[in-house]
Amino acid sequence: MNDTEKKIQLRKYKMFATGLFVLMAVIFVLMTILGKKNPAHWIGYIRAFSEAAMVGALADWFAVTALFNYPLGIKIPHTNLIENSKERIGDNLGNFVVDNFLSPQNIRPYIQKIKISHFVGDWLSKERNQENLMKEVSGIILNILNKLDDTEVVNFIGKKAKEMSDDLKINEIIGNGLEYILDKKDHQRFITNLSKQIKEYVLNNQEMVKERVKSESYFLIPKFVDNNIAGKITNGLSKFFEEVELDQNHSLRHEITQKLYSFSKEIKTEEKWVSEFRNVKNDFLKDEKILQYSTDIWNSIKKSLSKELEEENSALKNYIRKNLTELSQNLQTDEVFQNKIDHWIRVTAYKYILKNTHQFGALISSTVGNWEGKDLSKKLELEVGKDLQFIRVNGTLVGGLVGLIIYTVANFFI
Repeated sequence: MNDTEKKIQLRKYKMFATGLFVLMAVIFVLMTILGKKNPAHWIGYIRAFSEAAMVGALADWFAVTALFNYPLGIKIPHTNLIENSKERIGDNLGNFVVDNFLSPQNIRPYIQKIKISHFVGDWLSKERNQENLMKEVSGIILNILNKLDDTEVVNFIGKKAKEMSDDLKINEIIGNGLEYILDKKDHQRFITNLSKQIKEYVLNNQEMVKERVKSESYFLIPKFVDNNIAGKITNGLSKFFEEVELDQNHSLRHEITQKLYSFSKEIKTEEKWVSEFRNVKNDFLKDEKILQYSTDIWNSIKKSLSKELEEENSALKNYIRKNLTELSQNLQTDEVFQNKIDHWIRVTAYKYILKNTHQFGALISSTVGNWEGKDLSKKLELEVGKDLQFIRVNGTLVGGLVGLIIYTVANFFI
């Protein structure tokens, strides 16, 4: 029933209640006139009934009218109650709703019935819904990207990079990295390759060794002696590095490893290395360089992300589609996953509602309090006015019956 129909209905019952009062008034006048000419007892009974009925009708009319308006426009105290008490009504209504509808014991049964996972899975399983979701989310992200101030984003990235670089200890990173390589024995391959290269270099350059030996030798020493010495040098060196190349437990390998461990510790602890790497870092991460790096990073991210979001079959969108399909299947078939999702939603909803019950009460209170007093009175009168008119009708009839009883008792027993 709309407001127009409610108004028609209210007017009809008002007229009915008022008409009953007028009828009692007419009967009272007629019985009074008739009683002066005719001494019949029944006239007194009817007159008493109609007289008391008028009093009851007027009293209840006043009570009903006082709820919504000033009776006859006269500002009598404690009348027009709805309009004058709307703030208190709003507060009481808000507290009533919170105390009786949003209590833990009342909302728990409804929260426990929540099952959203299967519904979401069914919805996501439809390709059209996936595409609509992708389109909306892509549009939102693109809109955000286009509205972002590039200068502010670049400055933000630069600021965070600067903060991170201030805590960055390059000497420890390099020292720990070197120790990681040593612990994994990855340096052994380097020693093996280096030994092989040195061995081959020595064998391939025997003539150069001979020439160097001759140039450093005395002129009295025969040539064949120099050649013999050079041959022993090249053979000795090549065999030594061949041993290093083939023997994983060679003493030179252990010595190199210990030297590297000592060097890694030195890098991490000695102040000269700390200072040296700090200078390198500060030179590499000057403000203008950080600004340039930040600009390049942001431009690359923005360009790549915009391209991925604009293209229909981009790698990003295809990846999201794949994961949405898998998610919908899991939400439809995996009961354990469904229970986890539903349980999380229930717990979150339950906590959120209980945490914000006062907000619901405040919302009701402020909404009612912000209504115009006359509008509030009219709204409530439209909703309950029909039933209140029956109070007037009942008051008329009950008042008449009470008056009739009093008149009868007075005649027979007094």
